[in-house]
Amino acid sequence: MSRVATARAGALGIAVVCALTACTPNASEAPRTPTPVSTASAEAGPPLPAELTPSAIAALPAADYKAVIPGLLPEPDEPRFTTAKTVAFDTPVYGGDFTTPIARVLATDFLGKPTVVVPVATKGDWSMVLTASRSVLPSQVADGTTAPAQTAAWMPSAALKPLGALTHRIVVSASAQTLTITDADGKGAVSFAVGVGTADTPTPTGTTGYLQARYLDPKQGQTTHRIQLTSLHATGSDEPFGGSDGGLIGVHYQDVASGAVSHGCIRLGREAIEAVDRLPLGTPISIVE
Repeated sequence: MSRVATARAGALGIAVVCALTACTPNASEAPRTPTPVSTASAEAGPPLPAELTPSAIAALPAADYKAVIPGLLPEPDEPRFTTAKTVAFDTPVYGGDFTTPIARVLATDFLGKPTVVVPVATKGDWSMVLTASRSVLPSQVADGTTAPAQTAAWMPSAALKPLGALTHRIVVSASAQTLTITDADGKGAVSFAVGVGTADTPTPTGTTGYLQARYLDPKQGQTTHRIQLTSLHATGSDEPFGGSDGGLIGVHYQDVASGAVSHGCIRLGREAIEAVDRLPLGTPISIVE
């Protein structure tokens, strides 16, 4: 995506490899699929599946920024954002059958930091979390349909560790070219002008993701203001920026931060990016028309 792909091409690859090797348990360790004592009734949610061995977990595809995992679910219609979580260890995730593992969420992200996820629904001992992967590429969808910008999956709640409450929300309007930050209850709104995607590389709309990571990137000229990486992906093109970043949508500082000027990312001025940078990871970001 705009101003996000270049520096991550090398750094992401190295960091993701490190995450895979550092977080995968040794074969001699006990299975890591959590088996908590249930506090929910049988009717409250499906039972947890049988435990997986470390090697079985390691064989699952990593649900990272570049993965395409067909079994992932669409984001729920009414996601509930209350708290951010981190993943305690490499954890299998499941689709709607709650039985067959389709991927694993790594304990550390491409920066080597704890992976931040946001539960948006619960069923008994399960949490639905938003993921950083795609379920299908834009080039693979039939005419007249759109690839999802955001995906989700179920994981055992016991694999999650509390990180912090989500006290604010971000709403980006692609047509008005504004970014608005509000309190969780919708009050205290402050808005900024932003740059959005062009007609050929539009910013996805009608979707909600979250701030999953932030970092400085000198190779992209981002030495003072951190890039705010969302969990969202482009829906009109597989790789709008022409790289290999999976079409990720970033929120970042740019001198030109107004108009339809990007490859789909959200460009912010100095005051706006500093306001977003003060928000906790996990903060939901909705993009509307």
